[in-house]
Amino acid sequence: MSVTLCFDFGNTRKKAAIFRRNEIDKVMVLPDDEATTIQSLLDKYQPHKSILSSVIDHNAAIEELLGSKTKYHRLSHLTKLPLTTPVGKPETIGADRLALCAAAVHYYPKKNNLIIGMGSCVTYNFVNKYHEFIGGAISPGMEMRLKAMHQFTAKLPLVKADSNVPLMGYDTTTNLLTGAVLGLAKEMDGFIDAYKEKFGNFNVLLTGGDLVHLASHLKNKIFADPDLIFKGLYAISELNNP
Repeated sequence: MSVTLCFDFGNTRKKAAIFRRNEIDKVMVLPDDEATTIQSLLDKYQPHKSILSSVIDHNAAIEELLGSKTKYHRLSHLTKLPLTTPVGKPETIGADRLALCAAAVHYYPKKNNLIIGMGSCVTYNFVNKYHEFIGGAISPGMEMRLKAMHQFTAKLPLVKADSNVPLMGYDTTTNLLTGAVLGLAKEMDGFIDAYKEKFGNFNVLLTGGDLVHLASHLKNKIFADPDLIFKGLYAISELNNP
């Protein structure tokens, strides 16, 4: 049985997923990007292929390790993709955004798709029905918003995100949560509504760690998938290492 090991190294967490044939089998958070950590995954799962999406300065030694043990691919602007990137500087598009767009094209082909990825930052990524990534937006993520209110004020506390927030806060904690959670939800609905005016009907795909906090507060219909980036990475791996 063919096994593929997919890595997603983001600003907040380093994660990996195991695919057996074309089905996702396991998702895990990695403690670090040390060669010993990667070697343990190779020993345990014996993958035939591997792919890395990284937006950080990761340990370069692991690429040599993956290349020696598997059919390895590093996602970049030079990667063969199931979409085109007719934007000003395609080489500046984050690997995570490329993976999300690839997933949208793979699962919803020949459709307009808005993919919203919620990590350290929130990314809005629009792929049209011609499979062209034509742009989007980047804004502060949930944790960044909460940390900013704490770090740039004298007395506001640091609070943790929560999906259960009131419309009107009744103390400092709930005021902060309402502003961050509902504020981000209104931002997302605002972008979706603006895109509807311009493009008509399209799919909205929502993914990322803060999915659980935001999904219930959106008025627009969405498709929620916490593993969307890994599904995109697998599709890209198959395209580049058939």
